[in-house]
Amino acid sequence: MSSTQCPRAPASVLVPPIARATPHAGMLPLVALAIGFVMAMLDVTVVNVGLSNISTSLDAPLSMLVWIVDGYTLTFAAMLLVGGALADRFGARRLYLTGLFLFVLASLLCGAAPNGPFLIAARLLQGLGAAFFMPSSLSLLTHVYEDDRVRARMLGVWSATVGLAAATGPLLGGVLIHWLGWRSVFLINVPVGLLGLLMARRFIPQVVGHARALHLYSHLAGVIMLAGLSFVLIQGPVYGWTSPRILAALTVAVLAAVALVRHELRGIAPLLPKALFATPQFAAANGIGFLINFGVYGNLFYLALFLQQGRGADALQTGLQLVPMMAVIFFGNLMSGRMAAHWGPRVPLLLGLSVGTVFTAVAMVFRPETPYWLLALVCAAANLGISTAIPAMTTVVMQVAGKAHANSAAAALNANRQIGALVGVALMGAILHSVQGWSLRNPLAFGVMALAYGVALWLVWRFVGVVKEQWVTRRA
Repeated sequence: MSSTQCPRAPASVLVPPIARATPHAGMLPLVALAIGFVMAMLDVTVVNVGLSNISTSLDAPLSMLVWIVDGYTLTFAAMLLVGGALADRFGARRLYLTGLFLFVLASLLCGAAPNGPFLIAARLLQGLGAAFFMPSSLSLLTHVYEDDRVRARMLGVWSATVGLAAATGPLLGGVLIHWLGWRSVFLINVPVGLLGLLMARRFIPQVVGHARALHLYSHLAGVIMLAGLSFVLIQGPVYGWTSPRILAALTVAVLAAVALVRHELRGIAPLLPKALFATPQFAAANGIGFLINFGVYGNLFYLALFLQQGRGADALQTGLQLVPMMAVIFFGNLMSGRMAAHWGPRVPLLLGLSVGTVFTAVAMVFRPETPYWLLALVCAAANLGISTAIPAMTTVVMQVAGKAHANSAAAALNANRQIGALVGVALMGAILHSVQGWSLRNPLAFGVMALAYGVALWLVWRFVGVVKEQWVTRRA
């Protein structure tokens, strides 16, 4: 059997038949694919809500809490490009099912974790599973819905579902933890994930793979670089920034980064086509994606601990208090599409990042005694602005890449955004560990996040103007 050909399952009354693409596919394939995507999204927000409970239950110090959050992001970011390459090589459906199975297994292990290190290892496995099934999901959606108009409508439903999951994640996590304990936020993935596996097996068609180089050297260098960087940022406050272990890890990370860059520049078939870097917009848009996720996920991690440890909220109260701050993301995404349709992606990028920068800077004055309504208003305004910028940023990347390099560009953007989340959470953990007292932590933490948004705003102002002109020309 060819390595690029997916095998057919033998006919059996016990095994659901393999689905085939149909021009009139209903909603069930969308539901099957959305189950995995939504679980992966929820696991980011619900874990943040449960950090204090996990710390108490497993006697986990702050650095371990950071690893519990970032362990998932580390393997997800490091293996995302590998997941895309494997999906091309062995078939998107096969890899989707494999990744979802790993995610469900890892969720079971997370829920049964007897201690912090075991939970971190299970979270690493969760990230690996997500890196396998996430790149395949949108590809399979494209194969299922072949009509352009139907596909556009389904993508709209898909985006709304993902936005709703992000908005309701804190509340769902708070309710589960309040009634069933922190383990339930992982164990609920098991029955839901098994349903997703059965539905995908039944309603998602086979997709034949094709030969594609895996770039093992570049992927390995990237994994080593991110692992070394994560160790430095998370363990630096614990061991000391100048300790031999931290300096050794930093050296390894730098050497791996140099090796990756040199190999990519010299490689005949690099991970990313060199044509993507012919104009500065692609690199700038990826930098914007990194900085936005740095702020968004760093803020979620920091704010959840501030609400619980600084203001004394329990898991349910934290989930309820985060809802208005997160729900605006859904509306920001919708506004962004309408604004970009009229004025191109530059306007929502500039406006959204300006609002996000200003209100995140205002949050520097927060204290534990700050009224909740003021905290919620400021954080919701910041998230509304940033969520307006995110779809426009993706639009810029896709416009610059064109159809020829769309898959590679999307994979690169997603990987850079996950790396931004990884670094943002790790740096917020370092601030929490190194700085005593919320009156000092808040100005530093929110100041760093505002600076990240400000740099992203400068990148838009400096490099995204050409894309706007191209957009206006096409509309004219």
